[in-house]
Amino acid sequence: MARTKAGNLLQRNASITHNPYKKWLDIPLWHADSMAVISSHLPAMKTTKTDEACFTIARTRMVAEQLATPTRSISDQRVLQAMAAVPRHEFVPESQRHWAYDDGPLPIGHGQTISQPYIVAFMTEQLKPQPTHHVLEIGTGSGYQAAVLAQLVRNVYSIEIIESLAARAVADLQRLGYANVFVRSGDGYQGWPEQAPFDSVIVTCAPEHIPQPLVNQLKDGGRMLIPVGPSQDQKLYVLEKQHGMVTQCAVLPVRFVPMTGQGQDR
Repeated sequence: MARTKAGNLLQRNASITHNPYKKWLDIPLWHADSMAVISSHLPAMKTTKTDEACFTIARTRMVAEQLATPTRSISDQRVLQAMAAVPRHEFVPESQRHWAYDDGPLPIGHGQTISQPYIVAFMTEQLKPQPTHHVLEIGTGSGYQAAVLAQLVRNVYSIEIIESLAARAVADLQRLGYANVFVRSGDGYQGWPEQAPFDSVIVTCAPEHIPQPLVNQLKDGGRMLIPVGPSQDQKLYVLEKQHGMVTQCAVLPVRFVPMTGQGQDR
């Protein structure tokens, strides 16, 4: 499903409470990339039953008003169900929870954000996830994208370059019961060769070229979603590998943070 107009990407929902972090909204998603397995237990945030009921209503509206609309046209029912199930508010700082289901990204610390829900849904749908799939994610960030994928595939292997973000994502994913997500901290340019090959690869930071190690770790018949290009001229690409040959197609103009580590050096 190709989208070529940035207006579709950045469309706002006027009925949602004003977000004071609107300056972030032109940047749909960024995480970094990551290597050593870590585990950390952070204190859980407390919410009341009333809060949870409100978050459930907000999440339902998010799906109906931001995703399954004629202009956004996310149509895969499994993806919509996953977006309706994953508690996005659990992956943002407590001070940001009021805007957790707003139509835009939110800051999560270290200059990073949790993605706009539409971008998460769009990239997930483009991967064509299946219950038997093993997926590699480069850029864990808050862990939200991994949690959405965890509803749809067998295993998610996620790499995050910022160690403290990786630790927090591990703690939140464990606390929420996502036992099929495996996170490690380090540079994701080289992928996760010990777990390769993967049915699909999703990258949430932008190199200026497509890392060959990630292509090599993609199964024949697999798909990769990756933003490529300098910060002011990035496109989201879908790559498909068939019989050892790779085709690519730009599907969306985007703006992600650059891939750091080896992706920045090359």
